[in-house]
Amino acid sequence: MKKTYTAVYLCVYISLIVHIHISAQSVLNIAAASDLKFALDSIISVYSKTNQNTKITVSYGSSANFFEQISNGAPFDLFFSADIDYPKKLEENHFAISKTQAYGIGQIVIWSKKTDPKKEKMNCLLNSNINTISIANPNHAPYGKRAQESMVYYNVFQKIKDKLVFGENVSQAAQFITSGAADIGIIALSLALAPNMKNRGGYYYIIPEESYSQLIQGFVILKHANGNNQAKTFSEFILSDIAKNILAYYGFKQNK
Repeated sequence: MKKTYTAVYLCVYISLIVHIHISAQSVLNIAAASDLKFALDSIISVYSKTNQNTKITVSYGSSANFFEQISNGAPFDLFFSADIDYPKKLEENHFAISKTQAYGIGQIVIWSKKTDPKKEKMNCLLNSNINTISIANPNHAPYGKRAQESMVYYNVFQKIKDKLVFGENVSQAAQFITSGAADIGIIALSLALAPNMKNRGGYYYIIPEESYSQLIQGFVILKHANGNNQAKTFSEFILSDIAKNILAYYGFKQNK
């Protein structure tokens, strides 16, 4: 009988310890633009080494889609957008509990396994052997909008618009190229510098920033994070030199 009681007490004790551990663990739910995946994953990896009691989950996708979801009550704690205007609008509409902060400036590139775009630059899109050109959907993805702006600027858009295929976001646009579903595409520099793209053996050309509106990217702490101190702690880490160096490594320019 004593052994039975001992076993029961042990189970109750273990359950109590597990419950206390889970209760003590902070959870951060982040919505982030898909171009940020590799940089943010790296930042979280470094942050977690000294903040082991914080569980961070990230959903990557289109900034405009996240804006709509958050406006309709999606339970995210922080929002990292490829276009700083989206978090600013959330702040203006009282969905945020912090000021919007810029974390970097995005850049766009032409990327292909089929041809080296550095040779002909934007004119490489006009080559007869290019049948499909991948970009993010310009109707809701900031990188797609900038891709279209650059093609208009260089007078190639009207000539190749029938060859365009649209990804839901810039990450999907990159997947179209790497999978062979598209011959070439305009994607984020941060994705071109990511390990999985580097290992594909492709080529990229950085499109001059004068050809599209500046892609200032920003983040904000959302109302859902009210009372969650780790949201503020993590947002401060994003603005640290360590995080800025990681962002710079993945091609996000930093304001001086």
